[in-house]
Amino acid sequence: MTLIDGKAIAQRINEQTRAAVAELTARGVKPGLAVVVVGDDPASHAYVRSKEKTSTELGMHSVKHALPHDTTQAQLLEVVRTLNNNPAIHGILVQSPPPKHIDERAIVEALDPRKDVDGFHPINVAKLALGDADAFVPCTPLGCQRLLIESGIETAGANVVVLGRSMIVGKPMALLLMNKGRGGDATVTVAHSRTRNLAEVCSRADILIAAIGQPEFVKANFVREGAVVIDVGINRVADPSSAKGSRLVGDVAFAEVAPKCSAITPVPGGVGPMTIAMLMHNTVLAAQRISR
Repeated sequence: MTLIDGKAIAQRINEQTRAAVAELTARGVKPGLAVVVVGDDPASHAYVRSKEKTSTELGMHSVKHALPHDTTQAQLLEVVRTLNNNPAIHGILVQSPPPKHIDERAIVEALDPRKDVDGFHPINVAKLALGDADAFVPCTPLGCQRLLIESGIETAGANVVVLGRSMIVGKPMALLLMNKGRGGDATVTVAHSRTRNLAEVCSRADILIAAIGQPEFVKANFVREGAVVIDVGINRVADPSSAKGSRLVGDVAFAEVAPKCSAITPVPGGVGPMTIAMLMHNTVLAAQRISR
């Protein structure tokens, strides 16, 4: 069994991004990433701090807008419009989820698609579905694909099951894997909580990508011998033996699944670092395109 080291792969990609940032900066274009977070959700702020830290370390221009919980829809839209029109900003990310009174879809649709480095604008979703190379791809699915590519795992002709159908991971992941080219050309099944005989469907996969959002949901009977498992989940569960009283687990019951796998990602240290690495990659890509 091979443990896929997402942290090490992300570091290699970040070094490539650092070199691209230096090249752009030397030409007078410093890639700029703006992250907007509304409210005081601790997990959201932790994610934002990590993104801000990484972008700064890579030499980017980094901006954070931390807005109070009672920020109105109109106020948030005005922040987005201002960033759309700011030539120093090439990528914009509005941290999800916002407070319940905010219409997240309207915020995403207000983004300049050329600066939508999260890849959720309808134009970018449509481009991905069409196999358009100009699409910005959501960072987590793109990170999963890069993990497979960098680990030498062949997707062409492979039977892949994507467990989960969200617009954040499941649907774009399936589109990426079906598209032609490197890291694609797979035969893809999208399964979810309403899929009949779910364990049986998953157990047919050469590659299983678990993104169902339930801690340790995928058990040994979901996985065939020799399969590759990419665990997208990150869930905090109670653990009295831990100093913090909790620990992070994925959507896969790692201890019982790993012995059956040819390769598997851990949690933490698997997909998570790749998501941030691909956000940085997308921001540089946006800077390159906008500055042409």
